Amino acid sequence: MLKFTNLQQEYPEKRLSKERKRDFQEIYENFIKDSAKDQSSRCSQCGVPYCTVHCPLHNHIPDWLKLAAEDRLQEAYEISSSTNNMPEICGRICPQDRLCEGNCVIEQSGHGSVTIGSVEKYLTDNAFEKGWITPIKIEKELEKNSSVGIIGAGPAGLAAAEELRKKGYQVDVYDRYDRAGGLLIYGIPNFKLEKDIVQRRMKYLGDSGINIHLNVEIGRDLQFQDLQNKHDAVLIATGVYKAKEIGLGDKTDDIIPALEFLIASNRKGLGDQVKLFDDGNLNAENKDIVVIGGGDTAMDCVRTAIRQEANSVKCLYRRDKENMPGSAREVNNAEEEGVQFLWQSLPKNMKQSNKKYNLQCVKMKLSEPDADGRRIPQQIEGSDFNLEADMVIAALGFSPEELPKLFNLKELPVTKWGTVRVGFNTMMTDIDGVFAAGDIVRGASLVVWGIRDGRDVANSIHSYIEAKKLSEMNNVKVS
Repeated sequence: MLKFTNLQQEYPEKRLSKERKRDFQEIYENFIKDSAKDQSSRCSQCGVPYCTVHCPLHNHIPDWLKLAAEDRLQEAYEISSSTNNMPEICGRICPQDRLCEGNCVIEQSGHGSVTIGSVEKYLTDNAFEKGWITPIKIEKELEKNSSVGIIGAGPAGLAAAEELRKKGYQVDVYDRYDRAGGLLIYGIPNFKLEKDIVQRRMKYLGDSGINIHLNVEIGRDLQFQDLQNKHDAVLIATGVYKAKEIGLGDKTDDIIPALEFLIASNRKGLGDQVKLFDDGNLNAENKDIVVIGGGDTAMDCVRTAIRQEANSVKCLYRRDKENMPGSAREVNNAEEEGVQFLWQSLPKNMKQSNKKYNLQCVKMKLSEPDADGRRIPQQIEGSDFNLEADMVIAALGFSPEELPKLFNLKELPVTKWGTVRVGFNTMMTDIDGVFAAGDIVRGASLVVWGIRDGRDVANSIHSYIEAKKLSEMNNVKVS
């Protein structure tokens, strides 16, 4: 270990922009064994590992880096997967520059962080390749009071399902889409996360005895009360899919929500027939594209449009590059691929003429930091300018759907933002035996936080069911 003083930081080879923007394949190659070992050996094994502290899952990063450096790759994988249900996915899509790698001690000392995400991805891909990852073996299947229903086959729901299955529970996951994975399968483009990686993980969960029911919409195909009657506990892990609204005059309805654009592209990549893509409505080919927003979803949209051979791609964001909420690494990748960023720019209105959309915009300036250190965007008088586009995409984040109405469950408690309200410690709603976790509770967030919530709520559900069993044995009602 401690080789950071004489061994340079090295990431897996990144494909040249002129090559990678022609297809949807992942832009980074995988580490080869020796490179993964060498990069792991750069870890300083510091006494207070800030990489672990700043990881939502508190992964034991120095431990599995040390094992990888010693060529103990199976043990390294086992330590990595002991705290993370999807390490190969987090290794690909987590914003490591803001989490583990950005807080690496040797990064702060000027030597360049350990390439944690790339090693994490390598360890799990290698473990799958070597056959070290096998379906969960249950020593003792639970019987009475041991069934859990989960609504949503995204990161939170699937992480909870796996943890509960390990404890011997019968687990049924219900999802309204025709493939499991949530945003992993339909929201994130292939150049960040190829779909065979997601489908490989779904197969592992299915082979482990988790029952995943697709094309099932709660409130329409199956009533929420039916789940309550069938299962001893129900988990709501639907995520948030409703696009945040943007008002730009009479033509607001012509603005395409980011997720609608991304789902169409991902479905085409999976071989589906997508009418709105084929007829050009959701296809950026030969068009001038404007994307509004500055998060990772906006980066997914602009980079997808480039690969669909758009004529031009511009991204409007009201703050500057340093204050973007998305990953700096993704912004750099987009710039390399030809995306033009218009920093500190805000659209105010949109009109249409001659089949083109005319965006009326204004330049912004940032105020002095407020009490929270946040600099507020302010319009610069007289700085108006116009942009023409064939397609305008809004990537301003996501809001919860109206679940009490969707589920025909008026008593489901929600916050003023529409997220499900749960107990801080129990993660249970006011409805006995009904839990919630992931983005539907915390709002739109990172996949790694969804996994964390799924693991936490699995423990809460287990404690609830165990207490329920004990109360039945003692004929004592548990409040």
